[in-house]
Amino acid sequence: MKKIIGCFLMLTVMFSCVISKKGKDGVRGKDGLSAKSEVFIDSNLVRKHLYTLASDDMEGRKSGTPGIEKAAVYIENEFKNLGLSTFGELEDYRQTFTFKNRRTGEDITSSNIIGVLEGKSKKDEYVIVSAHYDHLGMKKSGEGDLIFNGANDDASGVTGVLALAKYFKKVGNERTIVFAAFTAEEMGLIGSTHFGKGIDASKFVAGINLEMIGKTPSFGPNTAWLTGFERSDFGKIIQKNLVGTGYQLFPDPYKNFNLFFRSDNASLARLGVPSHTFSTTPIDVDKDYHKVSDEAETLNITVITQTIQAVAKGTESIINGKDTPTRVVIKK
Repeated sequence: MKKIIGCFLMLTVMFSCVISKKGKDGVRGKDGLSAKSEVFIDSNLVRKHLYTLASDDMEGRKSGTPGIEKAAVYIENEFKNLGLSTFGELEDYRQTFTFKNRRTGEDITSSNIIGVLEGKSKKDEYVIVSAHYDHLGMKKSGEGDLIFNGANDDASGVTGVLALAKYFKKVGNERTIVFAAFTAEEMGLIGSTHFGKGIDASKFVAGINLEMIGKTPSFGPNTAWLTGFERSDFGKIIQKNLVGTGYQLFPDPYKNFNLFFRSDNASLARLGVPSHTFSTTPIDVDKDYHKVSDEAETLNITVITQTIQAVAKGTESIINGKDTPTRVVIKK
């Protein structure tokens, strides 16, 4: 009996510590959402996804390269293991297309990776959860580290997409959720723009985009910021749902960076969808942005895990059809 009790206590300690893990340079967050929310995201799984997608083996995940193909296969396998459906008329999880590189003029063939979790009572209403899985690839020559691993930008966001897919697969959803890993964001939002051309935007009630969620924001632990906060009431809905969790969402503090139009949310927002990007990174002082130093070891696993939890909790009423954000209007 003592052995059984001892094993139980050991397991309790293990699970209570799961979301307290951190990256080597990370600052441990407060208990916040992890202690007060019923949402559970496994930080061990978060670590696995992040370190795999940001590994040297992926060679910087530049669109059209063998490296991004490895990342595509990884994401596909995760969708398959979760039992997600394919999107629309696609025969598999790939939405493959060819586009012209705006800088070099060369033709590049790449794929958005898309999986679907069909809703129950409102299956014809869609919420998209997205992040871009491409990055900058490798330096052509030089000494030392040549790989732009893109851990924060945006392996962290794709990690969030995969973790949220597993979470909502378990807890259920009234509206249909489309999980998308977009290609060629770094080349000009090309993957998400291609996706937007083939949809009925009126059926998409919200867009949840994750970009660079691996570092503690300037607002402090247990916080995130949202681009385009004033363009719909999406952010206010999230804030309402996070009351009492110990986690806070703030409007984007970097107005001069024009970030609302620099990530994949913009492709759907231009179609009227209340699509916004969650981020935690203090982009104005981030020394690793678009550098080879953007490695998994520089990120805080606790921050990523708690941010994913906050997104799950904050968007719950939208995904279950209780709240519908106002449409975005883009003045031309």
